[in-house]
Amino acid sequence: MRIAIMGAGSLGTIIGALITARGQEVDLIDINKEHVEALNHSGAKITGFMDLTVPVKALLPNDMNGKYDLVFLLTKQVYNQTSLEQLLPHLHSSSIVCTLQNGIPEDFVSSIIGHERTIGGVVGFGATWLGPGVSELVTEVHTVKNYAFDIGELDGSITPRIEEVKRILNVIGHCHVSDNIMGIKWSKLLMNATFSGMSAALGCRFGDVLSNETAMFSLAHIADETIKVARAHGIKLEEMQGKDMEFLELQDENDVPNKMDFYHEVWEPHSNTKASMLQDLEKNRKSEIDYINGFVCKKGSEAGIKTPYNDLVVKLVKESENLGCLPEFSVNIKHFEPSFVTTVIDHD
Repeated sequence: MRIAIMGAGSLGTIIGALITARGQEVDLIDINKEHVEALNHSGAKITGFMDLTVPVKALLPNDMNGKYDLVFLLTKQVYNQTSLEQLLPHLHSSSIVCTLQNGIPEDFVSSIIGHERTIGGVVGFGATWLGPGVSELVTEVHTVKNYAFDIGELDGSITPRIEEVKRILNVIGHCHVSDNIMGIKWSKLLMNATFSGMSAALGCRFGDVLSNETAMFSLAHIADETIKVARAHGIKLEEMQGKDMEFLELQDENDVPNKMDFYHEVWEPHSNTKASMLQDLEKNRKSEIDYINGFVCKKGSEAGIKTPYNDLVVKLVKESENLGCLPEFSVNIKHFEPSFVTTVIDHD
């Protein structure tokens, strides 16, 4: 089987390296020429909770040749149009493209490459790109081994090809095949909209969010909005990492404290994680906020459900993008004071 990683950034570098280390040839494709050169010259170096260097084969998109049987899509969604157009000539009729991106890109991906070639997936661990050829694993190894991936056919069927993709990803950590991949995708969207969204909006790591009462109060409402929007679209969120994400729906304001133990149990192993959206802001690049919290806002609007907390995260991240400056925790946390958000709700 001929395999490629499309988008060998922080996660793509680690995934490509670990599959390669188990003897499977993989092309790591990325637009960063310096990164590609470093990967080819010195190998893929994994730091953080893992210390490993793996010789790999890396390519620029223009250097792709032939056809791939399986492609793991890990580009940021802001580049999907270009990336998929570059990839399309290198797919045959039975090629598989497995989306391992943040957000819910499957409708767009399938509109370019075909519904029959698209399967969905999520990654259960985090990484930070440190520089050319180097990626930091920021999730503890035991979490990776137990909850590395969830994948599934878009129609929920269990097929021989999905089992083959599972076999390949299992060399990294446990890969679960789901018959409700959209429920999994929405659960992962909740995980990203909450801690990644707040990390980007406040300019901090996940642990800083966990330790701030105002941030956690707002985060609980981000999760609640996400669950209610998903339900309005007929989606039932699935368990992730053994946890029922629908438990995070709020009955009222007094229900917020009841959710805090859940958040700490699930997210403390990821305390050192810095959202990739914040890393984009640090590099003065466009973030994926429109595809994370912005997606919740868009789908909420379609269903007539207000999403003021997600709206606020989008507003703050876009302000940082437009001004070309990093968010300041001490400044932006004030926007999440309940009285301020209530004013926004009343205004809307």
